Amino acid sequence: MFDFFCLLTTIAFLVYGPCCVFSGHMVVEFERYRLARFRKITGYLQILGAVGLLIGFLGTPIVGLLASLGLSIQMLLGFGVRLLIRDSLLQCLPSLSFMMINVGLVFGFVNRLT
Repeated sequence: MFDFFCLLTTIAFLVYGPCCVFSGHMVVEFERYRLARFRKITGYLQILGAVGLLIGFLGTPIVGLLASLGLSIQMLLGFGVRLLIRDSLLQCLPSLSFMMINVGLVFGFVNRLT
């Protein structure tokens, strides 16, 4: 199960990260979040996190641990932003789900370290 969620999250952030950087839709979304100046760094950090998950999955668990921890924090903040701007539960669900998945990955990588 760990492998599935690790690869799923890696693929998701390898798709979503570049969208944050290059998509016109994400420009509008980050303006709606009132965080337009953080759009590109958010995307780059998601790409970096995805690469870190892949490196962790392939055999360097400390890198995966740091990546999953970073993505967990980023998704927690994203969930908080969605709540602050009063998005619907359905709109909040992806950030909440990916936060929970990444918290699970944190524990999975900790187990791989020991």
